[in-house]
Amino acid sequence: MARITHFEIPASDPERSMAFYTTVFGWTFQRWGTEDYWIAATGPENESGINGAILLRRAPDMPVVNTLVVEDMDAAIERVEQNGGQIVVPKVTIPGMGYQCYFKDPDGIIHGMMMYDAQAGAS
Repeated sequence: MARITHFEIPASDPERSMAFYTTVFGWTFQRWGTEDYWIAATGPENESGINGAILLRRAPDMPVVNTLVVEDMDAAIERVEQNGGQIVVPKVTIPGMGYQCYFKDPDGIIHGMMMYDAQAGAS
């Protein structure tokens, strides 16, 4: 079973969005590397819920995305394609973390898939 473990909120003005979510909900943010990507802590780790991120919107119709963690990325991609889904961003390596891709389900809703593998991208 794959669970949703992360979300991404695209923002035209990430600083404004982070201020909003901090003030309204108490979320905290930390920039991830040098990317236009800020990890959101949405609550204590010992409580139910998921964390996410705010990223710079790169296209006007860029959606909010939920990311599911899978054990085998290639097998999950194959299942998506065999069951009416479509890969819209191919599998990429995130060095030291694992692999990620984005897909549309049969209704056209975009989701992310992540496979954790600390050896990803190691030479």
